Amino acid sequence: MNFSGTTYDAELDCQRLTRQYQRAYDCMADGRWRTLEALATVVGAPTHSVSARLRDMRKKRFGENLVERKRIAGGLYEYRLIVNTWSDLI
Repeated sequence: MNFSGTTYDAELDCQRLTRQYQRAYDCMADGRWRTLEALATVVGAPTHSVSARLRDMRKKRFGENLVERKRIAGGLYEYRLIVNTWSDLI
């Protein structure tokens, strides 16, 4: 997978982030709504990390998937992945 960022070091981070991404994608691919906390529990990663993986899912190099967000209470949101089935990147 092709991650990026100013602090990204492929040698140190690629395997970990790829596993994190795959676990998050596998969980979210069912199209169900989940909070970041629920996703973090399944993935076994901090909420800020799974939030970053959801942002990755929107990027062209990760398939340009749709990640919907809805407010459920105060500042609490749920997220749902709609997999882009027309992209040749998947």
